[in-house]
Amino acid sequence: MKRFFEDFLEKAVRAFIGKIIREGSIEIELANGHKFTAGDGTGKRLGLRFNDSAAILWFMADPELCFGELFMDSRIDLTSGTMLDVLMLAARNLARADSSRWVHLLQFARWALRRLRSRNDKRRARRNVAHHYDLHAGLYTLFLDSDLQYSCAYFEHDEASLEEAQLAKKRHIAAKLLLAPGHRVLDIGCGWGGLAIYLARFCGASLTGLTLSKEQLAIAESRAAEAGLASAADFCLCDYREMGGNFDRIVSVGMFEHVGLPYYDAYFGQVARLLDADGVALIHTIGRSPGPAATNPWIEKYIFPGGYIPALSEIMPAIERAGLFMTDLEILRLHYAETLKAWHERFDARREEAKALYDERFCRMWDYYLAGSESAFRVEGLVIFQIQLAKKLETVPLTRDYISRKEDELRHQEMAAASLRIAGE
Repeated sequence: MKRFFEDFLEKAVRAFIGKIIREGSIEIELANGHKFTAGDGTGKRLGLRFNDSAAILWFMADPELCFGELFMDSRIDLTSGTMLDVLMLAARNLARADSSRWVHLLQFARWALRRLRSRNDKRRARRNVAHHYDLHAGLYTLFLDSDLQYSCAYFEHDEASLEEAQLAKKRHIAAKLLLAPGHRVLDIGCGWGGLAIYLARFCGASLTGLTLSKEQLAIAESRAAEAGLASAADFCLCDYREMGGNFDRIVSVGMFEHVGLPYYDAYFGQVARLLDADGVALIHTIGRSPGPAATNPWIEKYIFPGGYIPALSEIMPAIERAGLFMTDLEILRLHYAETLKAWHERFDARREEAKALYDERFCRMWDYYLAGSESAFRVEGLVIFQIQLAKKLETVPLTRDYISRKEDELRHQEMAAASLRIAGE
């Protein structure tokens, strides 16, 4: 009976993976030692091993969710190639119309339920943020830049380091905000305070940073105090929906992905209420180029519960209903892929330290998260939208050359500050 079950399972998984992998080459090793190859034999030869027979059944039930879970639990191992290679191969094949009907059916069901799955009322929003951002603070220092920028960097040239690219991102955003000394700026989703401190230091702005993470709040306040900017950069534990007041500028970097599809009207309505009549807002968010789709189920369960990555067609109606004008739209292609590549390399180099903070299962989860995210930006059409908004068409200059001029000015200020710091050491 056992032999019959194993033979049946081997035939089933051969057929199942054969329907998913049409191009490329991957060798599958089963728990009984039997091997087969899927794909057309092209490209880099990759390999996976199922370490127990039940893992095969879980995988076939829901590949997009269970593959990551099985890898985390060491029930699947790589035998050739990297996890990035494997996930990019899978993404290319799943995009084909002739891929597995079962997987496409699961994707359609998730797409149909995406509004329900991304509901983020105030209670859920706090819980979801805590799930990811209230991890041990030491974890993020292992792979982020020294300013703890946990969002897409801006690579101005191929040789740029992660530190240079994250500084360039802050400079690029500051230029688009058209800041002047004394401007009141609201930073929705301020993270560990790096952008707010930059805008206060180099632009003379007065910052209010919002976060739902207690860990981020404590670090942001401490960093502002150390920089001597506590009076210019104030941080608070506050949901954007609870904020009052009036601001000359509003900026939000890497937070809109956590708003949730049912709350876009509430979000942009609040931006409109808080923004001064002559104000400018800049929303920096991950977006989908191919159009609306559901969040990857593994990412939703283990990394960003309640998260949803929007298509531009889902964002624009809410902007229009809020009475805001889009005054500039820039699409950053592959910048996040390069950012994630740098993060993954840095994480791998300090993996043992991460293991000491958590355990091997956590490290495998983080490997899968970083590789899967990079794959999505390289293969699945994820990009960054930088959306500039205003209440008046004439608020922003008619041509975009003001951006490069301001960047040059900020670059000189950064160099001068670095020189003073070195001279004082």
